[in-house]
Parts: sequence; structure tokens; C-alpha cells
Amino acid sequence: MRTADALRHDVKVIGLVGVAHGLSHFFQIATAVLFPLIKDDLGVSYAALGATVGLYYTVSAICQTLAGFAVDRFGARRVLFAGLGMAIAGAALASLAQNYAMLLAAAVVGGMGNSVFHPVDFTILNARVTKHRLGYAFSWHGIAGYLGFAAAPAYGIAMATAFDWRTALLGAAAIGAVVTALLAAQGGELQAAPVRAQAGAPGARALVQAPVLLCFGYFVMLGVAFIAMQSFGISAMVQLYGTSVALASAALTANLIGAAVGVFAGGFVAVRAARHDLVAVGGMAASALLVLLLASAWLPAATLPLLLGVSGFAAGVVNPSRDLLVRAATPAGATGKVYGFVYSGLDAGSIAAPVIFGWLLDNGAPAGVFYAVVGVLALSILTVLRLPARAPQPT
Repeated sequence: MRTADALRHDVKVIGLVGVAHGLSHFFQIATAVLFPLIKDDLGVSYAALGATVGLYYTVSAICQTLAGFAVDRFGARRVLFAGLGMAIAGAALASLAQNYAMLLAAAVVGGMGNSVFHPVDFTILNARVTKHRLGYAFSWHGIAGYLGFAAAPAYGIAMATAFDWRTALLGAAAIGAVVTALLAAQGGELQAAPVRAQAGAPGARALVQAPVLLCFGYFVMLGVAFIAMQSFGISAMVQLYGTSVALASAALTANLIGAAVGVFAGGFVAVRAARHDLVAVGGMAASALLVLLLASAWLPAATLPLLLGVSGFAAGVVNPSRDLLVRAATPAGATGKVYGFVYSGLDAGSIAAPVIFGWLLDNGAPAGVFYAVVGVLALSILTVLRLPARAPQPT
């Protein structure tokens, strides 16, 4: 393939995968950002709502490794569109919820849909993108995810204010259906061949190698931090600073946009860095210090968007280097299952944490949510430091 044709092909594949990833992140928190409204309407506690998030990520964690095996066996495209369909159905079901049981059912369906995206996305990118562009591919993949996160609170609060939370969720499902139809029209670019015919392709034993387990532990820590900030950050800021939902939502949006900008910068860092572990440690340490400042409530509420925006940037720079560290730990022929297992750590870290964070909010301890983030970020740094020091550069 000519250089110009290869570039156009890579850009197209990266763009399509990024759109799918952004949509998955949008659905992950589309319901959670509406918790203050759902709580009052359905008469449930934050702890109970946190349990729905925990159930969502429990289902996703269980199914994500299975989805990785399915990707390796059946190919990425079929698994991707099955997941998109379930993610859309989960949002639609939540919009119809008349009681807590329906919210739980929506969490199960949505969690199954959420489970497919990381094994699918990274399998497609590793299979179809030129190796020397993988750092940029992983960067855009992360940017798209953060943009999906950033869109959810902005969209959800605006729609709920103009209409109600049910309309906001039904609209989210409609958006997902339109995006999925557009992706289906380009489905040929989203295929990665099954690996079942490859001689010597590793099975489940690939998941118990030490570097893979360390990567899994790292993502568990990130999962706890993620669920604290994205699902409970708005409610915690409202309690801790006495600010409005609108300002707290703006601060969370700034955090996610800052992270997206950081991921963009991180792509350039990743393709040049010899020590991806040091990139990860530096970014996580800076982010932890800024969240510590947030938890202390020393600064006025008006500074929240700036503070969270810078914190998001510091964390975002890490992502492409992090994904290259996972790639370096992945045996040949095991991309789907390893990425599925490692990224299920995000879900595993999100299982018990929501109930704990909901309990903290119910008992008037919002600062504890942010102090917990500082603690798990510190643990994630220790995990990275135990990985092999140098990740192979993409060639």
C-alpha cells in the first residue's frame, strides 16, 4: 500500500474506532450524571444508586474477558455491534424506569454492552493500523473516550433541565442508534480476523503472566478513581463546596476536556518516550496532588473548573503510554483476551466503590470521595513501577 493510501486508511480506522469508543464512554455515565434528579424522583438513596453503578461494572467486568475471547474467536466487528446494541438498549430501559428494579435491569443490559469495547477497539487498532502510528491511534482512542465522558454531563444536564431526566436518557439512546447506523455503513473497516486458526495462539494462560496481572492491578486502581470522579464527583462537589449542580457539572466537563487535551499531547510523548513507565508515574502523581487540593476545599468554588481541568490534563497525558505498556505485555495472538482482561480491571475497581462513595455522600463526608481518589492514584503509581522499565517502541 502506498504511503498516502496507508495514511488515509489508518486515519479512517482510527476515526471509526474512536467514535465507537466515545459512544461507549458517553453511555457509561449518561445515567450517573442524572443521579441528583433520579434520586428525588424515584425516592432512592445515593447508596442505592451507587449499587446500580456497581452492578453495571460487575456485569461489565465478568463479560469483558469473555468478550476478549469472543473477539479472538469470532472477529471484532460482530462483537462490536452486539455491544453497541446492548448499550443503546440499556439507556432506553433506564429512561423507562418507574422503580429501582428497572434501574437494576438497565444496569445489567448496559454493562453487557459496555464489556466489548476495549477488547474490540484495541484488537482492531493493533491489527489494522500501521505500527509506527499506534501511539497516535491510542491517543485518539483515549481522546474520543474523554470527549464521550465530557459530552454526557453537558448533554444530560441540559436535556434534563429543558425536559426531564427520562427524556435525556431516551435521547441518548436515539443518538446511539444513529451513530451505530453510521458505523455499520463502514463496517468493513472495523473487522479484525479471528485468531483461532493461528498455530500456537495462547489461551487463558496468557492472562496469568506477571506483567499482565500488574497491568490488571493498575486498571483496578484507575477504576476506583474513575467511578469516584465521574459518577459521584458532581454530587460530592455540590456537598463539599455548597455550589450549584451546573457549576459542578461544568467542573467535571472541564476535567474530561482537559483529559482529552492531555491524551492528545500524550500521543506525541508516547511515540518519543523510551520510558513509558516514567510518563505514567509523572502524570498520575501530578493528578493526585491536584485532587488532594480539591479535597482540602482550600480554594473557592469558582476555581473548580480550572483545578479539575489541569488535573484531567495531567492524567490524560498518561493514557497512550499506558496502552503501549499493555501492548508490550501482550503475547502474540492474545490481543483480544489480554486487553479484555486488563481493561476489566476498570470495571472490577468500580464494583464495590460506588456503594462506598454513595455511603460517604449520604453521611455528609464528600471530601472522603476525593481523598479516596488520591489514595488509589498513589497505589497505581506503585503498580506501574513494578512493570518492566522499558516498553518496546512501535516500529
